[in-house]
Amino acid sequence: MRVFVPFDASDPKTRLSDLLDADERSAVARAMLRDVLDALADTAHQPQVLATEAVECSVPVTVDDRPLTPTVNDALASVDGAAAVVMADLALVTPDALARLFAPDAGVVLAPGLGGGTNALVARDPDFQVDYHGLSYQDHLDVAAAIGTDVATVDSFRLAVDVDDPDDLVEVLLHTDGKTASTLRSLGVELAPTETRGAISRNSKKGR
Repeated sequence: MRVFVPFDASDPKTRLSDLLDADERSAVARAMLRDVLDALADTAHQPQVLATEAVECSVPVTVDDRPLTPTVNDALASVDGAAAVVMADLALVTPDALARLFAPDAGVVLAPGLGGGTNALVARDPDFQVDYHGLSYQDHLDVAAAIGTDVATVDSFRLAVDVDDPDDLVEVLLHTDGKTASTLRSLGVELAPTETRGAISRNSKKGR
């Protein structure tokens, strides 16, 4: 099965701007992409990156600078049969989590993200199209209902956590030891526990 991995190579992760500069955000985004591709390499499926600009990668890359929804819909339409979409910022993803995504035999399989997004999906019904605006998980349920296909939802912590905000980095540093965590630590990004929950700090002796 073809697995499309959308990747914003142009100006990634702007919500981390208070913590990381543009070059650092780019380095972290590329580390997350490598972690996702490493996890996919341990599956039997074929990843293909959909990047907004050229990026060096170990798998085929298609450059498409359009918004996410039309880019992904055209990619899905290019495949005869089942196809999957896995976002490039799932730094916690593992082969086991991906196996859970690929396992259900449903017309559409959805892995919701925290806050109502869709972090990964499998489309076996050729009439299914994505819509990544707003609460896309609910939108995708509505699309599946409209075309009369069945849906399986995968409840997975490792697929639910995508990295957008500094608080998300707490989960990366707590639960992974991959390239993303290594890159963050090299930049001086550290855990800073508080009385109620984990937080992130920046070690001034590293990074900037």
